[in-house]
Amino acid sequence: MLLVPTGLATFVLSLIIGHFLAEPLNVLVKKTEAVRSGSDVSLAPDGRLHEADELSKTIDSLVKKTKSQQIDLALKERRQSAFVSDVAHELRTPLTAIRDNAEMLSDPDLPPELHDKFCSIIVGESERLSRLTNDLLALQRIENDHTPFELQRVNLKGLAHSVIDALEPILRDREANTEIVGEAPDVLGNPDRLKQAVTNLVENASRFIDPGGHITIELFGLRGNSILAVKDDGPGFGDADPKLLFDRFYRADASRSRGTGGTGLGLAIVKSVVEAHDGTVEAINLPEGGACFIVALPSIPAEAVPAKA
Repeated sequence: MLLVPTGLATFVLSLIIGHFLAEPLNVLVKKTEAVRSGSDVSLAPDGRLHEADELSKTIDSLVKKTKSQQIDLALKERRQSAFVSDVAHELRTPLTAIRDNAEMLSDPDLPPELHDKFCSIIVGESERLSRLTNDLLALQRIENDHTPFELQRVNLKGLAHSVIDALEPILRDREANTEIVGEAPDVLGNPDRLKQAVTNLVENASRFIDPGGHITIELFGLRGNSILAVKDDGPGFGDADPKLLFDRFYRADASRSRGTGGTGLGLAIVKSVVEAHDGTVEAINLPEGGACFIVALPSIPAEAVPAKA
């Protein structure tokens, strides 16, 4: 006779325990379904059941990671869309100039002097297209190539001298006076990519100085970093946000920058190269006039052995 009430009590007790065990899980299921439908629901543990709390933490971590990935993907898509739009815009100008001047050349009554002028414009715009294409390919290679590249000890002063030597014809044509001052600790890097970055900075400075102007490459060490600063005595970049200077195709003065022959990608390449070496780059207007671009790269001790990334 005692078995029936005991069994009944046990059954009722099991239902009660089962309810209290299942309730946190049921709540978690409803929250998960709400999150999946797009609602902003907190998945924080409520402390009623340890296993449910652990599951809540896991699901909450997955949800946050998924949201972060979605945001990153949306940002990447916006950047790609903006990049394609910018490239199309940049290509349109030289292509239009080439087409219009080519049409002018088809006029049989065109005077010889205008013939030479239009031919010169076509050649100049073709060269600009070539520079733009090369810069686009270089930027894509730097940003999208995730394969390891060889690193070695790089002496920044020697690198600076090699850049000046390579740019000597351009600098001479623009009547630029160049100077390399100071010393900086060696860095661990890829010489070709670092040379490309410094070349872009010096060549960029040469576009904005007056004939007879000055470009100085200053080197020094600071707080474990090797600093390379490229200074010029040009007009500077005015009130433009320094961070925007490193964006693709950004120009503080679009009309003047096009006149200098720049593609609007040189500084973006510099930023990509420097960040690939765990460094930073920033721009400032000098108090005495002119612009200064400062590259900071992690220094390596004199006894460090070159390695591969």
